[in-house]
Formats: sequence, C-alpha cells, structure tokens
Amino acid sequence: MKKNLLISLLSIILIFSVVGCSSGKNNEGASGGEDGDNTMKFISEDTADESDASIIMGLTEENTEANIELETVLQTNLMQKIQLLTASNDLPELFKYESNQLGDMIDNEQVLDLEKTFTDLGIYDRLNPGAVDLLKSLSGDRGLYALPVELNIEGFWYNKQLFEENNLEVPTTWDEMMAVSEKFKEKGIQPFAVAGKEKFPITRLINGYVIRYYGADAMKQVRDGELSIKDKGFVEAAKIVQDMNVKGYFGQGVNTIDYDTASNTFLQGNAAMYYMGSWALNEFNDENVNKIGIDNIGFFNIPLVEGGKGTINDYSMNAGLTLSFSKQKYDEQVGEWMKEVFSNYGEKAISERGLISGFKVENMPEDVSPLTKTTLEKIESVENTALWFEGYFDPKSKTVAEDGAQNLLNEGITPEEYVSNLEKSLKSAK
Repeated sequence: MKKNLLISLLSIILIFSVVGCSSGKNNEGASGGEDGDNTMKFISEDTADESDASIIMGLTEENTEANIELETVLQTNLMQKIQLLTASNDLPELFKYESNQLGDMIDNEQVLDLEKTFTDLGIYDRLNPGAVDLLKSLSGDRGLYALPVELNIEGFWYNKQLFEENNLEVPTTWDEMMAVSEKFKEKGIQPFAVAGKEKFPITRLINGYVIRYYGADAMKQVRDGELSIKDKGFVEAAKIVQDMNVKGYFGQGVNTIDYDTASNTFLQGNAAMYYMGSWALNEFNDENVNKIGIDNIGFFNIPLVEGGKGTINDYSMNAGLTLSFSKQKYDEQVGEWMKEVFSNYGEKAISERGLISGFKVENMPEDVSPLTKTTLEKIESVENTALWFEGYFDPKSKTVAEDGAQNLLNEGITPEEYVSNLEKSLKSAK
C-alpha cells in the first residue's frame, strides 16, 4: 500500500512538472522568449497581407528563422495601445507609431537608436538620406528612432479623362484650381473626393494653402514662435477650404465619408481630383479596386498661391506610420533579423506592393507601374519638404486642429475661431 501511495505521489509530481514546463515555454513564446525561440511581437495597424506589414512578414519567412507574432490594432486605437504599453514598460520588439510623438519614449530611453544600430549592423547606407533627415526633424532633432517603411509625397491625383473630356487644364495656381472645380460642378461632376470622417484630409488641404502662402517651413516657424497661427495666411487657408465645402466641391456629407469610400469615389470615376499621399498607390495599382485604370491617373503638386513664398518644387512629405523598436528587448538575435530584413526591404516593397519607402532601391523591377516610377522621379526632384499641418503639434492641439476642421466645414465655427482655438491650445502646451 505504501508502495502504491509512493508511486501515486511520484506520478502527481511528474504531471505537475510537465505542466509547469509546458506552461513556461508557451508564455515565453508569446512574449518573445529568452530561450532562443526567436519569436518577436509586432504591433501594427496592418494585417499580415497588407502594406509594409506584409513585406516585413514575407522577408522574415524567406530569410530568417525568426517568428513574428503580429497583433493588428485599428489605427484609431494604435496610439493609445502603445502608450499603455509604454507606461507599463512592456513595449513589443517592434511597433508602428507616429514618429512625431516619440519624444518621451526617446527621452526615457525606451526606444532603440536606429542610426547607431544600423551603423553597427552595416546597413545604415540602405536608408534614403532625405527620409532620415525628415524623421530626425520629427523626433525634435533627437536622432533617428523610427524607420521609414513608407515614404510619401502628397498632392492632387486627378482623372485625366475627365479633364480632357471637359477641355480643362491641370491647375498651377489655387485660383485656377477653384475655377476648374466650379466648371466640374456645373457639369455635374464632383470636383474632389475627400475622406472628411478621417479628419486629416481636411487639415491637409488647409496646410497645402499655408505652405504655398508662407513657404515649406511654415509650421516650423509656428513651432519656433516666429509665426502666429492667427496670421492672415492661416485664416485665408481655413476660409478657402470651408468655402470649397460650402460650394459643394466635396460632395454631400463629407464628414461621414471614410478613407475607403473617398478612394472608391475617385477610382470609380465619380470625382475629378483626390488629395492624398503616395501611399494611395497601393489602391491605384490594384486592378480590382481601380476602375478608371492606372494610365488614367495623373498627379499635380499643390498649386501656388498668388504672391506666396512657396514654390512648385516644395512638396509636403511624410513617412506615414513609422516602425520603432523596444530598446529593452533588443538583442543579438533581433539585430540579425533586422540586418536580413532591412537589407532587402526597399526592393521587396516596390516589387511586391508598389510601395515607395525610405529605403534605397538599387535594382528597379521592370514591372513597376509607370505611375509608381513617375512618383519616384518626383520624390527625387524635391527641393524642400514641408510637414503636414499637425506635424509639430502636441496630442491635444492635434485633436483641436482635426476636430475643429470638421466643425469648420459644417460652418460650426468661423475661420477666425478655428485659428484662435488652435493658438490657445498651442500656448497651453508650452
């Protein structure tokens, strides 16, 4: 009987030992592990078959033994998700974020210095110098702590056929663009597709006028206290964008129109123009989505403002949501993975997705669409870059700018009230 009891006790101990070992291994795998399981956690707004996430996942599978555990978070919730993880000191190995909001993480040494890391890995020369300068500026000149997994110029995409059929020239000044818009409206054609529900497309239009009025460094001047956001040019910008909606140039219910709806409106031939960044090439190059055809899409830069300081070779540029890394979780294995993936990222992004990134492309694929090639050429011609309207804003002022822009279109506030509210918010943040 004692022998049987001893056997039973040994069996129970063995069972708990096995369960305990199994549980420990599973937990390590979910969090990245420290036993060499090579699993890294990646938080992104994309799924595994979308945009830059698909490139990272594909290169990981093809060239490394690492495993990526991808968590997809809605873009509207992404900032909050990462901020919560930052507060608990539990950032994942890699994550997408807004590069101009990384300041506190950099100061608290929570994110990886990528200039040093890429230099140590021997791949710093794979980065586009212009993209590096842009991201350093967005970090408040702290350094490079984000990777430009996409690089975009912004401007107006237009339907060539609609312009030709209506004998209209591509506008070079803001006044000409308003005249073209009025002619389209008279013919029953919606001039612009605008995703007002997303808010940023409205502030991008305000910014377009501002950088042509004051020059590419307008928002930097505001940040440095050299220019008041209540100045005449900002009021004019808010007024003209408000008038564009009042006149019906944005169609009906603009503040209810989301990104996909606006994109489809343009790509199905129901709007003549569409202000957006070159990340939209993803949809333009997709034959299942683009019903007007890739050859029917043209591009023109933000038109000039009469008497303004901006030039036609100044482009509004951004790197979209960028990729950052936890300094705490960086180790030799992560470094080896980074070297393999980002040595080949530029070519892979453009060949598989038609995605322009801030990584150099040494060998241009032959099957890249003409529109993508043209966009690359325009990026190479850029003389001065301008940030988007909220590029230097604190989170609260960003909200004031974007929510106020929707209210502006609905005539809930005047242009003067819009810029006054912004000034108050910016002052309170200092």
